[in-house]
Amino acid sequence: IIDTPVEITDAPDAKPLQVEKGGIEFRDVSFEYPDDHNKVLRHVNLNIRPGENLALVGPSGGGKTTLCNLIPRFYDVTGGEILIDGQDIRHVTLSSLRNAVGVVQQDVYLFSGTVAENIAYGKPGATREEIIAAARLAGADGFVRELKDGYDTYVGERGVKLSGGQKQRIAMIRALIMKPEIMLFDEVTASLDPEMVREVLDVMLDLAREGKTMVIVTHEMAFARDISHRVIFMEGGYIVEQGTPEEVINNPKEPRTIDFLSKVL
Repeated sequence: IIDTPVEITDAPDAKPLQVEKGGIEFRDVSFEYPDDHNKVLRHVNLNIRPGENLALVGPSGGGKTTLCNLIPRFYDVTGGEILIDGQDIRHVTLSSLRNAVGVVQQDVYLFSGTVAENIAYGKPGATREEIIAAARLAGADGFVRELKDGYDTYVGERGVKLSGGQKQRIAMIRALIMKPEIMLFDEVTASLDPEMVREVLDVMLDLAREGKTMVIVTHEMAFARDISHRVIFMEGGYIVEQGTPEEVINNPKEPRTIDFLSKVL
């Protein structure tokens, strides 16, 4: 595995990404996985405005998570281009791109070590003050201090000593310590109880008030309604429908959207 060549690398002319506002544009983006050539995205055109909270909804396999994974270049597009503030992400350095994009996923991975060490993984060399400041930004400083040894609490391999909600909160702090302008949330509430969902929503609303651009993948239309300015309904690699949460929920235009909403609302 260590000897496997890295496929995503800096272009010879790569320059640091200059994030001024945090706008993201997908121009005729298509994508297929190289191993099975499964077409996941098909000619997607999408303009995410700076500071916008965009929810991606739709059935599993529609391309929502893949669309998110293309923004920090976990994969490269097979057609079209993605731009952040007008800069093609294939022509900026990976380090600057991934420092500008915070990612919080459903499946949280924590390393064997302390809470503070796991938070600092998002910014190697972070001071204790920076760790605490990020926790406060995530509304989690009090939660961490209530743990057995506070920030020095040992979490165990893959965070086995913590609940799913606790691991999710630490993952959010780890993403925020980089102070990214763009945040990606992929099904972060899927395994949380209602009280924890409310806490996560409160953190995201705080980030929204700071003007961060956020892309939120979710199956929960009620959650999308509470957090997003606009909802994108995806199916089969296409954008099927889009509009404000109220427009999509109350006046869906596509039969596929109506069928999906009848199952999740």
